[in-house]
Amino acid sequence: MYLRTVTRKNKNGSSVNYLQLAHNEWDAAAQVSRRTVLYNFGRADQVDRDAIARLVASLSQVLAPGQAMAATAPPGLAFTESRPLGGTHALDGLWRRLGIDAMIRGLVKDPRARERTERTLFALVANRALKPSSKLAASHWVSDDVAIEGLPAVDDDACYRAMDRLLTMETPLAEQVYWAVADLLNLEVDLLFFDTTSTYFETGQADEPLARDEHGRRRPEPGPQDGDAAADTEEAAQLRGFRAFGKSKDHRDDLPQVIIGMAVTRTGIPIRVWSWPNAVAFTGPGHGSRRQSPVWVGEYAGRSAAWCRTGSCGASR
Repeated sequence: MYLRTVTRKNKNGSSVNYLQLAHNEWDAAAQVSRRTVLYNFGRADQVDRDAIARLVASLSQVLAPGQAMAATAPPGLAFTESRPLGGTHALDGLWRRLGIDAMIRGLVKDPRARERTERTLFALVANRALKPSSKLAASHWVSDDVAIEGLPAVDDDACYRAMDRLLTMETPLAEQVYWAVADLLNLEVDLLFFDTTSTYFETGQADEPLARDEHGRRRPEPGPQDGDAAADTEEAAQLRGFRAFGKSKDHRDDLPQVIIGMAVTRTGIPIRVWSWPNAVAFTGPGHGSRRQSPVWVGEYAGRSAAWCRTGSCGASR
C-alpha cells in the first residue's frame, strides 16, 4: 500500500497532480502485478492535509514509537533507535533537586567511580519506580528500553558493584536524604508512626547463622589481637542468619523470613525503612523484652530524635 501521484496535462500546457492510495495485487492467472486504487484524495493542491495527518497518526498507533518515527523520517536520515525519556527525566530532575547525586559522589571514595556509581544507583531507583524488576532485568531495561542521561548502558555486574558501595555509605546517605526531603516537602516530623511486618522467601534453606548483637546487626569478625575479649563477645552474641525460620504473619512458618519496619509521618510520608533478621517471635516495638525483639521503641525513638527538628518524636505501633 502506497501513495501514488498521477499527473494530468491540461490543454493550456499546465499540469495538475492527483493523489491516490494504491495497492499492488498479484494476478496469478496473468502472472502480473496489477494496481488497485483504494482511495482518491483529489488534487494535490486541494487535499485536506489535516485529514491526512489524522489518518497517519491513527495508523501510527499500531507501530512501536521507533517504527513510527522511522516510517516518517525524511530521505537521507538514518533512524537508529528510540527510547522513552519522560519518566526517567522527571525522576532525574527530582533526584538532582534533592541533591542525591552530589551526596553519593561526595561519599564514594574512589574518584574514578563516583559518576558511574551515582548514575547506576539512580538507574536502579528509577527502575524500581517505573518498572520493578531484578538487577539483571534492570540492566537490560536501562540499556534497551529507556534513556537515562549519563548512562547509555549498564550491565548487572555494575549494578552489584554500585550496591556494594551503597552499603558502605548507607547510614550517612540515608540521613542526608532524609533532611533534603524534609526541607523540600516541609515534612512535619514532630510525630512519627512505626509498624512492622514479616516477609518470607521461596527457599527451603535459611541463611548461615552469624554472630549478631541484640539489635540483629552482624558483629565484625574478631581478629587475633582481640584474645579473650573476642571469645566473650562471641559467646554473648546471638548466632542466626538474616533469613531465618520463625513465626510468620503470612502463615508460612515453613519458609525463612525477615522482619521489615517502616516509619512514616502523620501524613503517611515514609521516613525510613529497616530490615532485621528473623529470630524469635516478634511482637513489635514496645512489647516483650529487649532481648526478644530486634527493635524496640527506645532505640527507635533515640535514632529518630536525631532526625527530628523538634527533638521530641513519638512512636506508635
